[in-house]
Amino acid sequence: MNLHEYQSKRIFAKYGIPIPKGEVATTPAEARDIAVRLGGPVVVKSQVLVGGRGKAGGIKLAKTPNEAEERADAILGMNIKGLTVKKVLVDEAADIKTEIYLGAVLDRARRRVVLMASSEGGVEIEQVAATTPEKIVTVAVHPFLGLREYQARILAEGISLPKEHLSAFISIAQSLYRAYVDVDATLAEVNPLVITGSGKMLAVDGKIALDDSALFRHPDLAELRDPDEEDAAEAEAHRFGLNYINLDGEIGCMVNGAGLAMATMDIVKFYGGDPANFLDVGGGAQADKVAAALRIILSDDRVKAVLINIFGGITRCDEVARGILTAIDTLENKVPFVVRLVGTNEEEGRRILAEANLITATSLADAAEKAVAAAKGESA
Repeated sequence: MNLHEYQSKRIFAKYGIPIPKGEVATTPAEARDIAVRLGGPVVVKSQVLVGGRGKAGGIKLAKTPNEAEERADAILGMNIKGLTVKKVLVDEAADIKTEIYLGAVLDRARRRVVLMASSEGGVEIEQVAATTPEKIVTVAVHPFLGLREYQARILAEGISLPKEHLSAFISIAQSLYRAYVDVDATLAEVNPLVITGSGKMLAVDGKIALDDSALFRHPDLAELRDPDEEDAAEAEAHRFGLNYINLDGEIGCMVNGAGLAMATMDIVKFYGGDPANFLDVGGGAQADKVAAALRIILSDDRVKAVLINIFGGITRCDEVARGILTAIDTLENKVPFVVRLVGTNEEEGRRILAEANLITATSLADAAEKAVAAAKGESA
């Protein structure tokens, strides 16, 4: 779950990370009133959960309240990478002299949270990693010790930070790590962390991504979810507790287990097809959950066939088969279904599907080949 910039920066402020004064507006008039209260030049920033807002014209400087109103009027309603801007953040403009990147992320290979710093602030860290990886400095944090002062010094020295800013940088780095851990984040970054003309360090932009699996511990953060910023099918899947990601292919995939889902997508591509989605229905999917999953898959008009691959351990194959038939009876979009059921009650499940004249398969390769053929209007 991604947080908006203004939400992320409010969390940073709670941990002592300095941020500009600012408020959120949903109308041009509100933006003007905020600029009046701030009493100086402001930056009007679109609040949408995508990168590249500045290049798209979603971030504009305003020197007066009237300009702030004009800038907000131009930005509100904009379409940025498929998302409509419904609110803007009006921040005090900063006198930026130096831009730094500072972020925290989980390194699964090291099994540690890693803090990264770069002198190339204001640029997406993926771009820095691709073009000038030597400009990224990292330290791995021991989970029982936290970010030590000497580690923050390593980051500062690695980006050639002037010594007069060392104390502030160490404090901000340690605060960022604490925030990352406390909110169960998967990513927390300040980009850019700037040094102003008066010599202060300020987090003028920020991003936090939360671990969905830990949101039960943070009901206050879960309430920050913005449904307007989510893919409609993904939001519906979340409501049913399904792990779903929309893709660009023509073969819908419904699988139980993330690893099996990835393997299914790979073998679909191997046989010349493209998966339309990633969908993991989980280990104990019942008929109603399976039916909901299929409705979500078939809400995508690009889907020409559906491949269902179920390994029945906790999930009973006959229960899945009944869910499939329930879904088909309620769907207007009729496409070929290819089903592979293996595991608990698989014979009963196959019998149920055979009676309904659905295409069945005994192996994953067989299922993928039949699904690709069905999507092309052929018979495997």
